[in-house]
Amino acid sequence: MIKRDLWLKQIQQAWDRRSIVWLSGVRRVGKTTLTQMLPDAVYLNCDLPSTRQALEDPELFLESQAPDSVLAFDEVHHLDDPSRLLKIAADEYPRLKVLATGSSTLAATRKFRDSLTGRKQAVHLCPILWEECAEPFGVRDLDHRLLHGGLPEPLLAARKDPSFFGEWIDSFYARDIQELFGIRNRQGFLSLFRLLLRQSGGQLDYSKLASLCELSRPTVMAHIEALQIAHAVHLLRPFHGGGKREIVSRPKGYAFDTGFVTFEKGWDSIRNDDRGLLWEHLVLDTLRNRFADEDIFYWQDKSHREVDFVVRRGRDLVDVVECKINPDKLETSPIESFRKLYPQGENYLISPAVRKPYRVRRGDAVFTVCTTGDVSA
Repeated sequence: MIKRDLWLKQIQQAWDRRSIVWLSGVRRVGKTTLTQMLPDAVYLNCDLPSTRQALEDPELFLESQAPDSVLAFDEVHHLDDPSRLLKIAADEYPRLKVLATGSSTLAATRKFRDSLTGRKQAVHLCPILWEECAEPFGVRDLDHRLLHGGLPEPLLAARKDPSFFGEWIDSFYARDIQELFGIRNRQGFLSLFRLLLRQSGGQLDYSKLASLCELSRPTVMAHIEALQIAHAVHLLRPFHGGGKREIVSRPKGYAFDTGFVTFEKGWDSIRNDDRGLLWEHLVLDTLRNRFADEDIFYWQDKSHREVDFVVRRGRDLVDVVECKINPDKLETSPIESFRKLYPQGENYLISPAVRKPYRVRRGDAVFTVCTTGDVSA
């Protein structure tokens, strides 16, 4: 079992703020394995009938636990009333540390009558970060990570197995989308999902997506919201502050994992032109791990000058993040245009080729050049 200290530390830090931690992430991302790494935890698989029977009386079960126990409820949404169990644990047994896992945000399933506002701390387990690949996973080849993706099983495989990705998509629809959202139009939903995988990293045109998938525009919007809740797609909003020529309304859609992007595109290898866009996905994973989603944007104006990512640090303080495989190929004019509107903040150039951070001047701007592991909140 490969120990994932980065995530174990995040869970411990979350427990410092709340007694209930909600660990979510797509299926096969490693939630169960991570949960079983918790030292001295009482692990309960809520998919088992015996576990559901043991938890029929939450108060009786929680009363029987030692005061400072660590309880891990894996796939807790399989319980009839999971929010009741977690609410009682938070309110009546605050010395217990509880980790509950699921494939989506906590409020997604209709079984949760209470979203536990103020009682929980959420941790989103994304596919394996680039800074995790070398240690502890022993993967040092960027093209391997981009092609295979970051789910543990395909990442550690010597060769990419297309059947894994096809079976995952079928299971995702049957076990998550149908169960949590009741979406019955399998063909329409999967057509949209596969199209979003192929177009990952691009701006969304809801009307065009509706036409291509033979769905109504409201249905496309509802399906994309379900994909967001299930962590399969992330929408990145455009940053704007009143500039007349800024793009203000069209989000970009990023798929959750590069392995599924390359699978849907039919790629069996990575070419030079492929790396830039796929590297953006890995940088975005790191940014989302360090910052709140509502503070991460992209920027573009009507002249198509674009900044990969913008991170809002505070009022009038925004950082620029540019992603480049080769740090010597940075085009500075978009950043200069952005900085004329928003002068306060740091500029970062993130590249997999960098071993130690350094600073360079490009035009009128100074950049910190680093890799994903050097990004800090």
